[in-house]
Amino acid sequence: MTETVVVGTPIESVALVCDPVRVLRFGASTHNSHRIHYDASYAATEKLSAPVVMAQLQGTLFYRAAAQFAGGYEGVVSVSWQNRAPAPVGTTLEVTGEVTEIHGEKTTLTLREHSDDGVLCAVGTAVVVRVC
Repeated sequence: MTETVVVGTPIESVALVCDPVRVLRFGASTHNSHRIHYDASYAATEKLSAPVVMAQLQGTLFYRAAAQFAGGYEGVVSVSWQNRAPAPVGTTLEVTGEVTEIHGEKTTLTLREHSDDGVLCAVGTAVVVRVC
């Protein structure tokens, strides 16, 4: 990050295609075998229109956006997010945001995650330090 950063500076967006194979592999690596992530019939019993992306996979996208802004993963101090709507498997999720606070070397980002149909799926914040 060599450009001047001020409150209001937008971050570069980060996107992820949440295809069924990616979701299945993420579930396997995190030991999350809940049927709402791969079984459409079961998801319907939970009042979902389709299988949904894991909240933790969505969180990795927030982390990736923060790391990209910081210039490396080691620059991420903290990330938090809250899910607002289900993200259906098969969607592309995109995180956008901007700088909302600067205190010394720490920069706070406000982040939003939308699905490719425009639904706000999650909101969050990240605190980063710039990596040289």
